[in-house]
Amino acid sequence: MGALKSLRVIAFVEGISFLVLLFIAMPLKYWAGIPMAVRIVGMIHGVLFVAFIASLARAATSCSWGVGRCAFAFAASLIPGGTFVLDASLRKEMDALVPKIEPA
Repeated sequence: MGALKSLRVIAFVEGISFLVLLFIAMPLKYWAGIPMAVRIVGMIHGVLFVAFIASLARAATSCSWGVGRCAFAFAASLIPGGTFVLDASLRKEMDALVPKIEPA
């Protein structure tokens, strides 16, 4: 479950960095003439993307995911906002792993 939790956290942060890159840094570069915004945010996003891939590999190994599940998670990282859809499915998967305790 630790691998899924770390994947959720990294995916969320990577998704935020992707949106900041697309909707803040890119307009600053092309409309305001500030290319440094893309350099800084792009580098941060790149590092987070590599961390996402490493975390995805760890989660896929520890949870015995098939190729389809891994492909879905990877594709989600390429679509703006896709990691938030991935987060919802990871949350459901984590909830299914936790045993349900019924009151006595």
